[in-house]
Amino acid sequence: MKWIAYILIVLYCVGVCFALTDPYKILGIHKSATAPEIRKAYKQLAKEWHPDKNSGPNAEDKFVEITQAYELLSDPERRKQYDTFGKIIEEPRPRADYRKFDPMDDLFASTGFRFRYPDRDITLFHKLSISTRAFENVLVPKSYRVPHLLLFYSDWCFACLQVEPVWRRVIEELEPIGVGIATVHTENEPMLSRRVGVHSLPCLAILIDGKTSVYKESLFSVQKIVEFVRYKMPYRMVTSVTDDSVQDFLSGWVDNKVRALLFQKNEPIRLRYLLTVFYHSDRVAFGFVQMSSSNTEGIRLKYQVQNDMDSLLLFNENIDRPVASISMSDIPVQTMQDVINNNKYLLLPRLSSQAMLDALCPPGWSRPRKRLCVLLVSQNTPYHDEHRQSLRRFAQESNYTPDRVRFMYVFQERQADFVHALTAGSGSPAEPLLHVVILWRRDTNHIKYEWLSGETDWAASYNETKERLEAAIERILHASQALPHEAVVGELIDEHAQGLFTKVFNKILMTYDLMRDSLGKEHVLPAISVVATIAVILAAGYIMTYLMKLEETRVQEECNSAKESKNCNNKTGIPTQQSSQQQQLKLHEMRAETFNGLVRLLKPGCRTILLLVDTQSRTKLLPKFHKIVWPYRKNKTLLFAHLNLDRGLSWYSQLLTLSLPEPRELKINPRNCIGTVLSLNGLRKYFCMYHAKHPECMGTKGNKRMARMTKHMGSNASNGLGSFMGFEDSLSEDSDDSDVEQGNRIEQNGGDRYSQVIFQENLLDGLPNWLDRLFEGTTHRYYINYWPDFTGK
Repeated sequence: MKWIAYILIVLYCVGVCFALTDPYKILGIHKSATAPEIRKAYKQLAKEWHPDKNSGPNAEDKFVEITQAYELLSDPERRKQYDTFGKIIEEPRPRADYRKFDPMDDLFASTGFRFRYPDRDITLFHKLSISTRAFENVLVPKSYRVPHLLLFYSDWCFACLQVEPVWRRVIEELEPIGVGIATVHTENEPMLSRRVGVHSLPCLAILIDGKTSVYKESLFSVQKIVEFVRYKMPYRMVTSVTDDSVQDFLSGWVDNKVRALLFQKNEPIRLRYLLTVFYHSDRVAFGFVQMSSSNTEGIRLKYQVQNDMDSLLLFNENIDRPVASISMSDIPVQTMQDVINNNKYLLLPRLSSQAMLDALCPPGWSRPRKRLCVLLVSQNTPYHDEHRQSLRRFAQESNYTPDRVRFMYVFQERQADFVHALTAGSGSPAEPLLHVVILWRRDTNHIKYEWLSGETDWAASYNETKERLEAAIERILHASQALPHEAVVGELIDEHAQGLFTKVFNKILMTYDLMRDSLGKEHVLPAISVVATIAVILAAGYIMTYLMKLEETRVQEECNSAKESKNCNNKTGIPTQQSSQQQQLKLHEMRAETFNGLVRLLKPGCRTILLLVDTQSRTKLLPKFHKIVWPYRKNKTLLFAHLNLDRGLSWYSQLLTLSLPEPRELKINPRNCIGTVLSLNGLRKYFCMYHAKHPECMGTKGNKRMARMTKHMGSNASNGLGSFMGFEDSLSEDSDDSDVEQGNRIEQNGGDRYSQVIFQENLLDGLPNWLDRLFEGTTHRYYINYWPDFTGK
């Protein structure tokens, strides 16, 4: 018995590994491959990997894998099951026969009531059940072309048994016309149930464009479910076409899409047609013609459409005659699919995405016959239309089948990387514009190519260019060797991708739909309460702000109407007529509590302009200083302040001491310091100084004097910081007589002792010019190691 168990375990492991393998990748075919294509691919791979012809160590395993993949895809039922659920269930898991036994019967045995559903079988739900992994990896990618209905159920859900016959009718009604059907066991897949928003069982939801929407109507009406599917289809997939708009619609093939006209007697469009439109919306633009309307009679007569039948007409670049047409009373879905699949590309399509390249020019290294792609490099300009039209004419006149040679063009400015990769090799033209290149794709990234030699001037010599191109194609098709050049290309840019505005708009619509589907009557009142609360808060804030503005206006009016200036500005001494300006240009007073904000905590690039005053001079100097700095009020890197030397003399003395090369004690007369203006750079630790008798503030003579002073004092030039204002003089007995009130007592050799007297009202006369030099960066800078502490004493 042990060896039997061992064999069963091995078979199970082999079955799991096979379930996780993609048979389409094994055979190297697309998921839309037909039975002859599957058989052809299998024969080629079987010849290559048969153990009798291939002596490789993995040849036998590879051959078995190829055979299993072929057996799966050659069976229509198993292939359909794999395409739908991404796995193959060989044997359904055993389930209890609920029709024979129901534990609820014991509870109601005395009443005579029985839970019996003899004609309903829940195994139908189990057969269609999918996992969360299959939902994310299989159904979500498919939902961009095929909508899927999902029914959420559980084993002990008696309402689910009641819905079972309705679900069978839904499957019979919708599955044949192109709607995917699946079920989800909520107990086995709780995460998926929460993600979708399942509120109760049974619950029906639709998956379309990667988004799920829950159905909230009655599950016992098949008609309502069908209308739900129709309602959830994307908006305006089909354009309404009349006699006036048919020309513009058919001429819109420049967007790289085939045009299709769908004729139906009355609206609305049948659901089976809408599902076909949704499936092919990436390659075909559909227009709807209502035959019962009088505005469409010209279209019917031009294309000879019968009034009693539905018709489908497909157009490429030639809008005068359709390339394919169908007329039936009820066009089958498969017939429409076959006709559209055979004519879903223009005569000369544009390489506008990686999907287009894979479809028109698929990789084919192992193919016995080369599949060539003839590509014209052009730009999105009307001047190149003639060249594209010539190549389109050549493609129409040629006898090559699409599975051997494909003709296409590309916009150089939109696919610059792709074109650059083809021009990097030797033999490429210096300017690839309006040149033709012949491609053969080895695999996804490697391309063999050859440029058509000579000038490609379709307009001047169509026949000559046609002969050279035909000769090159014939030579490459029948040559045994590969093309001479090879390039490695990346993924093409998707030219049809949605822009930022479109994505945001679609996100808003999706959010609106989600809220509309999720919010029920029980959610409306709380939502209204939240919105009303927010509105009340915003309204209260606005009213309070408005009342504060009214109060500020009232205070300003009272201040302006005062007769004495001290009633409005008793601290700074600024007159009443300037109080309105003070609101826009504030003069801060340097104190212990404001020192850090004005100096140490200044942001990079910011400076503080500081005026030194005392109690007696502030009423005269502050208004004049305010008037001078007023033009700089909008500069956000400047702060304006004043310092009362009665409280800040010690800090000013420390600042001057730190600026000296060798620290020493300074004896400062505070009356000589009033009217001084400092520019403080808190981050870089330096300051600039203005004083009426500072050498750099005395014009040309002052500059020469500053130079002589610096040269004379050598390394101690900074000592001039105190000498030009008399800081080195001791406070003599007549020191109370300052140069501000009676005049400076500095005497020149043989000069008058009052020749350099500067009165208090003239101390700031040179400040505007100094400010100009300050912002030009030409003033002298005094650097310090740190800012002294301000105690305000």
